[in-house]
This record gives sequence, structure tokens and C-alpha cells, in this order.
Amino acid sequence: MQLHDFPLSGNCYKVRLFLGLTGQRAEIITVNLAAGEQKQPAFLAINPRGQVPLLVDQGSRLADSQAILVYLARRYAPQWLPDDALQQGRIASWLSYAANELHHGPAAARVMKLFGRPGDLEATQAKARQVLAMVELQLGRHAWLAEGEAPSVADVANYPYLAMAGEGGLDLTPYPHIRQWCDRIRALPGYVELPHL
Repeated sequence: MQLHDFPLSGNCYKVRLFLGLTGQRAEIITVNLAAGEQKQPAFLAINPRGQVPLLVDQGSRLADSQAILVYLARRYAPQWLPDDALQQGRIASWLSYAANELHHGPAAARVMKLFGRPGDLEATQAKARQVLAMVELQLGRHAWLAEGEAPSVADVANYPYLAMAGEGGLDLTPYPHIRQWCDRIRALPGYVELPHL
């Protein structure tokens, strides 16, 4: 198994985290995003989207962090994506949340603050605080995002950009349930440390 990866990417990190949590090993191939390597013909030949992460397993390629989490869970760790229809629906909802609300809130604020991406930081942080309030509400009711007895791929998909919210200028102090949930994830066997500059 190979993972085409960029160390500071939260989307790549969620795949590395899940590999660690499930005891799977992968050869990590670093793609130099700063140099635009992901847009060069050699990389586009294996992933026309020109994005990381990209997983190669048993001769097949799969892009998109949420899709990779689903694949890895179904193939190697089904307890992280239970067969129950309601649980799968809840997980799918939180995977969408990670790809949309979280991406346009805490993740975008982090990219603006750390990497100088242009945009309205104040408006993005306001959107991010709405995201944090929604997650805080959910975690005030349930230990895990998808409301199961154990963590799922929903938790892995949402964890990076919530745990790194401070790098986007967001204070997690007003969100005790998110902080406790982050502690629960960090306590899981196989946990992989967050990326830092």
C-alpha cells in the first residue's frame, strides 16, 4: 500500500491517522505541494485531480480522504464503518460535514493563517465558530459524532481540522465537549500525532 501525502495537510493526516488506528502500514510518498508537484504530468498520470491524498492499494488508486477512509474501513477495519443502515447514514452525514462545513470553516481559516492564502479571514473564522458550535452541540449529547458506542470514520474525518482549529486563530476554550472528544481520540491505540509547522 502507498499513500501519496503532504505532511501538513489535514486531509492527508486523517488517512495517516486511520492507518495508525487500524494498524495498517503504507509506504508514504511525499508530494511537494509548494513546488506544484501535484499538478505536474507525472502525478496527474496517477491522479488526474491533481490532489493529495492518493491511496494505491493492490494495484488500484483512490483519491479523496473521505473515500479513502471508507475504503480502508470496509477492507481492513469494518468496525469503523458498521453495517447498520442508520449508523452508515449518520457517518455519511459527518463525512459530508468534514468535506463541506469543516473545509470552508476551520480548515480554510488554518490555510489563510498558516500559508497566507488570500481570503476574508474574519468572515471565515466566524463561519468556523458556527461549525464549532454545531460540533460542540453534537458532542454534548454523544461521545462520538455518529452516536455509536465506539469511534467511527466520521470521527477520524472531522478530527484534524477541529483539533488544529487554533492554527486558524480559533480558541477551543469555549468548546469543552470538543476538547474532551479530542482527548478521547488522542487516547486511542495507534494514535498518530497531528502535523505541525
